[in-house]
Amino acid sequence: MRPLGSRLLPPPLRGPLAVLPELLRRVRRPSLSAPLVGMLVGAALPAVSLHAQPAYPVKPMRIIVPFAPGGPNDVLARLIGARFTEAWAQPVIIDNRGGAGGTIGAEAGARAAPDGYTLTMGGSSNLAVAPSLYAKLPYDPLKDFTPVSNVARVPYLLVVNARVPAKTVKDLVAIARAKPGYLNYASSGVGSMSSLAAEWFNAVAGTTIVHIPFKGTAPALTELMVGSVDIMMADMGLALAQARAGKMRVLAITTPRRSTSAPDIPTVAESGLPGFELSPWFGIVGPAGVPREIVEQLNRQINVSLRLPDVQKRFADLGYEPALGSAAEFAAEIRRDIEQFSRIVRKAGIKAEL
Repeated sequence: MRPLGSRLLPPPLRGPLAVLPELLRRVRRPSLSAPLVGMLVGAALPAVSLHAQPAYPVKPMRIIVPFAPGGPNDVLARLIGARFTEAWAQPVIIDNRGGAGGTIGAEAGARAAPDGYTLTMGGSSNLAVAPSLYAKLPYDPLKDFTPVSNVARVPYLLVVNARVPAKTVKDLVAIARAKPGYLNYASSGVGSMSSLAAEWFNAVAGTTIVHIPFKGTAPALTELMVGSVDIMMADMGLALAQARAGKMRVLAITTPRRSTSAPDIPTVAESGLPGFELSPWFGIVGPAGVPREIVEQLNRQINVSLRLPDVQKRFADLGYEPALGSAAEFAAEIRRDIEQFSRIVRKAGIKAEL
């Protein structure tokens, strides 16, 4: 209990304000004039405002998705955006800006204000592949973005429409080699990961399968299902459900190992093309210059969200793998993949223009 007559003392001043009591005591001393004290106090107060950062977020946020609605970027952005809203009670706007292999939306994200309120759901295609694919890329993935957090690794499936007679990768290669240019493949856009995967397949298999680009994964899959195109390297979460419904046939998965979500699907490598593998990822980035404190807050919330049981179940249903980790680890992965995909692009002889 507090003794009678005692007083409740205010908490001690901290930071720059801690010097004020001593400065005010000295104002009465001849050795320190009042004007000088005033100058010192004035110098201390601005430092206080530097440490008194406003809360974040205090207004609606925006996540740019550089592809059409319905693709893996879009699915993941909406999933993460919903968790941001639950955590911070702020609406999150999903801004779909498809086209040019995801580079249009990525450029918009790079040019946004670095205040943490505009983020981009980037991916392997526009952050790691694009630098070696396009001679005049309007942004630099390493200089124009602030990596926040990787979100997911998304296996791709090699699928064909129901009318293509191939039942295995070997069947498909045999048909394509026998009739160069006879088969075609759909992609979510020139320079997209789905187009890179298919061109890498052409290079490894020695085939000539013709490219037909679309403005997103969803429209490409739609045309595959109706038979307008023959083949696609498609996001597993979207393609597997349609394949199980009998609307397309799965031949293989692009990852180095079989997926635990669909262990019956062989890899491309084990199906007769050793050395073929691709493991695309999708992650959140901001424009260059986002304050470190905001990056850390966003990264923590994304990692918390990825551990939620309902999010993990959703990932499992889609065949995605959560990509937990720090912003620094994500930055290192982007740098590594830029080097890796540049080798693939050179070997496959892929060229594209914006």
